[in-house]
Amino acid sequence: MAKFEIIMPKMGESIIEATITRWLKNVGDMVEEDDSLLEIATDKVDSEIPSPVEGKLLERFFEEGDVVPVGKVIAIIEIEGEDEENNQSESVPAETEMPVKTETADEIGKEENPDAIGGGYSTAKRFYSPLVKSIAARENIPLKELEQVSGSGKDNRVTKQDILGYLETRKFATAGPGTQPIAAASLTTTDAPRVTASGSDEIVEMDRMRKLIADHMVMSIKVSPHVTSFIEVDVTKIVNWRNAIKDQFLKRENQKITYTPIFIAAAAKTLRDYPMVNASVDGTKIIIRKKVNVGMATALPNGNLIVPVIKSADELNLVGMAKKVNDLANRARKNKLDPDDIQGGTFTVTNFGSFDSLTGTPIINQPQVAILGLGAIKKRPVVLETADGDVIAIRHIMILSLAYDHRIVDGALGGMYLKRLKDYLENFDVNQSI
Repeated sequence: MAKFEIIMPKMGESIIEATITRWLKNVGDMVEEDDSLLEIATDKVDSEIPSPVEGKLLERFFEEGDVVPVGKVIAIIEIEGEDEENNQSESVPAETEMPVKTETADEIGKEENPDAIGGGYSTAKRFYSPLVKSIAARENIPLKELEQVSGSGKDNRVTKQDILGYLETRKFATAGPGTQPIAAASLTTTDAPRVTASGSDEIVEMDRMRKLIADHMVMSIKVSPHVTSFIEVDVTKIVNWRNAIKDQFLKRENQKITYTPIFIAAAAKTLRDYPMVNASVDGTKIIIRKKVNVGMATALPNGNLIVPVIKSADELNLVGMAKKVNDLANRARKNKLDPDDIQGGTFTVTNFGSFDSLTGTPIINQPQVAILGLGAIKKRPVVLETADGDVIAIRHIMILSLAYDHRIVDGALGGMYLKRLKDYLENFDVNQSI
């Protein structure tokens, strides 16, 4: 019999570790090809790992709750055939081969140079992965300060995203000239009023995703000076056009066409006109993105939020955009997104109108520099200029809001982006076929 190694797969460019949340197969169980072996969670998305082979689960090297680096062997499956003829189809990179065992906090404390930062971590009150420890050591974060960082992993474990989010805002909170930075990046260490609960109050612990969202929002506000501009748009042509073709589209494509793909397509087109809005900031450098990858904020049934990304959105026609929006939204609500579906966004659109809100001031999705808010479409009396003079008419009006990073996007650029987007929407081609 041969042995096949199951490794922790690479699930995205920036993901280097994952937490095992649940094993779906026990040692000794027979496994079919494509059977799900275990569930994992990363800082970005939850996933299942299927078995690429048929056989018997011989060994499991990690338990539920363990954080495992990408490329490390997590299990062995016994398959038919000889060892020399049935090697693993994709070998583990040499740099990721390590002894297969889980490191404890005491073992980590015995690493080389354990006293590099404030006496090492051997006395830590909770577990820290080697990756988190190395980042903390590189940034000279002592154990006392590290203990204050809120963790979003299992049992409040500090993840890579937690420590990087902490470092993003740590530099902005200093006690004065010549003093050390104050812990201020995570949700629990931001200066906030002390809150107490009475006997009748219900206390609900944030889930992992809500903790990530909370810390990401706090970090974004601290990193980017936010400015929000607003503009009213007459979308009567779009409303009438959609009402005329929606039944035909549903019958032909077996799915609905909503307003969202129309607005995302126009937003992507406008980004080509103003590429500085499709950018990121790295210190004093501006990175102008060549790809227009638009994220669409999607509310989940549990109240959380996720942002799947439409890649190369400016290259899709309206039919392709409608199908992509529907596919990502449906898979997001069913927790079926792949890690790649939520990476690489360069700009984000969020729809306040789906909850009947007129407008809002969204928070930038770092490391992007702008986010577009879509308000509800409402019928309103509007003054129209005609050849025969001004008249009052009932029109479908919505408010667009653009929040942008004032470090590189000033009011003029933000205003020009919104004005161009308004022009595209108000001059929508109602004669186009779909």
